[in-house]
Amino acid sequence: MIDEPRLLIVEDDETFARTLRRSFERRGYLVETAAEIEAVERLIRAAPFDYAVVDLKLGQQSGLACVRTLHAHDPFMVIVVLTGYASIATAVEAIKLGAAQYLAKPSNTDDIEAAFHKAEGNADAPIDARPTSIKTLEWEHIHAVLAQSDFNISEAARRLGMHRRTLARKLEKRQIR
Repeated sequence: MIDEPRLLIVEDDETFARTLRRSFERRGYLVETAAEIEAVERLIRAAPFDYAVVDLKLGQQSGLACVRTLHAHDPFMVIVVLTGYASIATAVEAIKLGAAQYLAKPSNTDDIEAAFHKAEGNADAPIDARPTSIKTLEWEHIHAVLAQSDFNISEAARRLGMHRRTLARKLEKRQIR
């Protein structure tokens, strides 16, 4: 008998975590969920996991720290970062810290499961010659500074040299989740 694959879902949105859990359980996965890094540390000490889905923003914590913890514990675990904060800067950091894939929300169970099986890179991936827009560059810079300041809006605004309310308005326009 083949063992069921073990999946750890690290997501602070209880409804979304419950939906993902049920969907993966129907596909034959044994699933555990956690909403913060401390719970993840307890779970990985108790049992091994084959896969992990990690939200980039866990309340006031960064999912990147969770990716680092998971990868340090088991370098063979396939980690997929799922985020509404998609940017090149966080994608690069997630991969450096041990994530195999990085998916922007909204993503469904099919997308996530496909990402589990695309852990290796593709040297034949097409190279897009389209230049990056100023808005995208601005957003990526804002998000990088947010991540560096542990998603503290006041500190990020100070580092960016803008008023906190201005930064909050920019973030509201992007509908980050």
